[in-house]
Amino acid sequence: MKIVIAGGGFAGLNLSKKLVCKKDFHVTLVDTNNYHFFPPLVYQVSTAFIEPSNISYPFRKMFQGKTNFRYYMGTVINIDVQNNIVETDTGNLEYDVLVLAMGTETNYFGIENMKKQALPMKTIDDALNFRNTVLLNIEKVIRLSDGPEREKLQNIVIAGGGPTGVEISGMLAEMRKNILRKDYPELTNLRGKIYLIDAGPSLLGAMSKKSQAEAYKVLNKLGVTIVLNTAVKDYVNQKVILANGETIPSSTVVWASGVIAREAPGIPQTSIGRGRRILVDEFNRVKDCNNIFAIGDICYQASDPDYPNGHPQLAQVAIQQGKLLGNNLQRLAAHEPMQPFRYHNKGSMAIIAKYKAVVDLPKGFFKGFLAWLVWLFIHLIPIAGFRNKLKLAYNWLWSFLTNDPTLRLIIRPRKEAQQILKEKVTEKV
Repeated sequence: MKIVIAGGGFAGLNLSKKLVCKKDFHVTLVDTNNYHFFPPLVYQVSTAFIEPSNISYPFRKMFQGKTNFRYYMGTVINIDVQNNIVETDTGNLEYDVLVLAMGTETNYFGIENMKKQALPMKTIDDALNFRNTVLLNIEKVIRLSDGPEREKLQNIVIAGGGPTGVEISGMLAEMRKNILRKDYPELTNLRGKIYLIDAGPSLLGAMSKKSQAEAYKVLNKLGVTIVLNTAVKDYVNQKVILANGETIPSSTVVWASGVIAREAPGIPQTSIGRGRRILVDEFNRVKDCNNIFAIGDICYQASDPDYPNGHPQLAQVAIQQGKLLGNNLQRLAAHEPMQPFRYHNKGSMAIIAKYKAVVDLPKGFFKGFLAWLVWLFIHLIPIAGFRNKLKLAYNWLWSFLTNDPTLRLIIRPRKEAQQILKEKVTEKV
């Protein structure tokens, strides 16, 4: 049976692992990147706290020796459901069973200026782009005399008070406190602020009231300017425009306000629901499609009695769906009945700052240093590759002990560097 899996995130990877040892299946994993990475730690790459290699691992290395597995680099551009063909930007693939696990992408809610100018925080590329932007801005600041331009370069606005917004705000605040003046002794009269803005009444809206209160208290103490009940309306001339009419001058805006499912062109429109999520049954089979399944963030499943409005778009849901579908495809091949998916909620957590985190469990809540340790341990387990786990643990230990990671490198592609040089020459002329 030819299985094509589109997307190598948590869902696609766990499904692949379930099938590669079964000789009756020929698995092809399609992904734009040639590596799996760990999205919950992207923000630590963006703040130069850990290396990109700590949270990423090549698919080909991961599945070495698996003769029934093939990695195919490409992006899905169309699905021919009649002829069982996946069309990608690098070629076509035939399938007996197709599994869509492409996840989500940043949702800008129609704000075109944000889409063009803001910095998302979804991928390794996004993280490195943010890191370069922040470090380059600081280099510009120390060459300028005091004034509006200097303040604008120092201000950082994070739109979205969910886990990503909270975690990156805390990390940036820690950097300003522990690193900025050591690295840049010529940086005087520091006026820039870190703004965390959310349209809702609280941070970490999906978590408990206790977690929300703790996040607010810790970030506020670190000096983060928190703006709640206020939506970001636009971004014009490097000014963030809020719904209440106020503006914030900033050359760096992180957009972490929401996600939308990636497009799956060719899937019937009757199978697409709210947020572009693909409607699936209790076995994750796509509505109106017999041999196409969808798992992870891209799918919407209302058959779980405990989650009639669909599952949260979390890593644990994707992992559990990937593993169960692997078992169900084996049952399907053996002409046995499949098992319906039921999500086992293990809780949620968020790190706020050094030694500060919150953990919501189905039957309790805890915070502080213990929660921080649990967060580190839980996020270390899913990292692909034993060497990566060791490297990440060492980097964490060194960085937390010294408050001074040594990864603040400005690394740009040659074309980008040449473009910047060209712009500078043009400005002088």
